[in-house]
Amino acid sequence: MGEALQTALTDRYDALSTSLRSRVIQFVLDAFDSLGGHRDGDAAAFIEQVLPTVLAAQAQMGQITDAYLSAMIADMLGGAAAPTGVALDEALRGVPPDEVYTRPFVTTWTALAQGKAYAQAVAEGRTRLLSITETDLQLARTHAARQSMQRGGVKFFRRALRGPGNCALCTIASTQRYRVENLMPIHPGCNCKPEPIVGNKDPGQIIDETLLREAHAAVAKGVGASDAGGRAPDYREVIITRQHGEYGPLLAVARHEFTGPGDIAGS
Repeated sequence: MGEALQTALTDRYDALSTSLRSRVIQFVLDAFDSLGGHRDGDAAAFIEQVLPTVLAAQAQMGQITDAYLSAMIADMLGGAAAPTGVALDEALRGVPPDEVYTRPFVTTWTALAQGKAYAQAVAEGRTRLLSITETDLQLARTHAARQSMQRGGVKFFRRALRGPGNCALCTIASTQRYRVENLMPIHPGCNCKPEPIVGNKDPGQIIDETLLREAHAAVAKGVGASDAGGRAPDYREVIITRQHGEYGPLLAVARHEFTGPGDIAGS
């Protein structure tokens, strides 16, 4: 089928994964907002309510990612799709999930201890909850993708950008190729998806020169240099991958004055 089928598969996967992500995030935030308080007992009740749904959503993200990639790889190689499922640990971060989903409450309690108003403290906890939920769904995607692509015999992949706007971290990272044995680097709030590169020949580190040049204009102000070729400064020294104790590979900016994707020009 070629390009037409692959486009249809991508559109369908994007629709399913976006819908799943939106529904779960809304459910979790609504549950947090509806709490009568944010004490220890409220945290326990919240976790009992939301954790089964979160874990089920992570498993579903793994299933639809496996089905999508199996079909894509089969079409690229001219075979039949054979998704056999993926095995995702409930503790994708290596930390018990009930401990992870207590953290928004810890953020709230810490803010209160610092003398912040209750509404502000709760808002900070809610922001952390949003980041946690988004990241866990993305981790389910990347863990499932690695298993699926390894099973399909794929050796390399790229990160495909999603949505009308992408941060500079993801945009520049999307111009690189990655090896399947490594998890796709992410950052909190990231929703890029892995896309297989079929073939045993290494396509080289830079796989999209045009986008790299275009992305350069968005980061030139932040890194203090400009070059139409997009090679000065060396972006591998500016946008780097750090190993996070829970996320795995984490996209980051080498310059200390940047604290996240939103601090880069053009983000």
